[in-house]
Amino acid sequence: MNKKKCIIIQARTDSRRLPNKILSNIEGKPMLWHVIDRIKNMNVDEIIIATTTRNIDDEIVKISKSFGVKIFRGKTDDVLDRFYQAAKKYDADIIVRITADCPLIDSIESSKVLEEFMKGNYDYASNDSETYPNGLDTECFTFNALENSWKDSKLKSEREHVTPYIWKNPKKFRTKVVNNNTKVKLDYMKWSVDNEEDFEFVKTIFAKLYNYNNNFTMNDVLVLLDKESKLKNINSNFIKNEGYLYSLDND
Repeated sequence: MNKKKCIIIQARTDSRRLPNKILSNIEGKPMLWHVIDRIKNMNVDEIIIATTTRNIDDEIVKISKSFGVKIFRGKTDDVLDRFYQAAKKYDADIIVRITADCPLIDSIESSKVLEEFMKGNYDYASNDSETYPNGLDTECFTFNALENSWKDSKLKSEREHVTPYIWKNPKKFRTKVVNNNTKVKLDYMKWSVDNEEDFEFVKTIFAKLYNYNNNFTMNDVLVLLDKESKLKNINSNFIKNEGYLYSLDND
């Protein structure tokens, strides 16, 4: 029996640190548009945008409809419930979780996480590894793992961040960390967008690469940063928040 694989992208407009960041213009398109565009060719059955029921998130729905992807509207702060209800509505067996503030997401690297997940009898896999920059974050998990987490998660942080209950309970769930093939430490790099400096960094990367190859990869960015190392200084004040891949602002 084939299992239905769905990407769910969580998206909301009212980020505390950088409001409306996922609607911000990068090379003539909103950030969310680029996120969808960069993962649309992954080997999955559905792409689902999980946003809120609030009017302020109507623009997210418009962008999503332009791609013909599925839409689910649910709770604002209980993102775990929003994910669960979205997965349930669209009969997802395998969920790939991506956030809307990662416009440098690389479908090749995200596909590696999904492929590794599918090879083993895992409940959960991610590339939360020191071998990846922050901003290529990809998680895969079963609907059963999501449902168990939805039922058992009690902490606010577990409801806001979707997957902490899974990776904090290794005795309940079989998990896998996927590493970049080079095994080089890259987690000091900040490629997700949380503040103005991050957005300026991402815009600069797109300005230098997008017109030559609109599907540029992680390796293309690394080559660019090696040639123009000063680009790293744009948002070099980033300090990794150990223990959490995502904040509510990623939503």
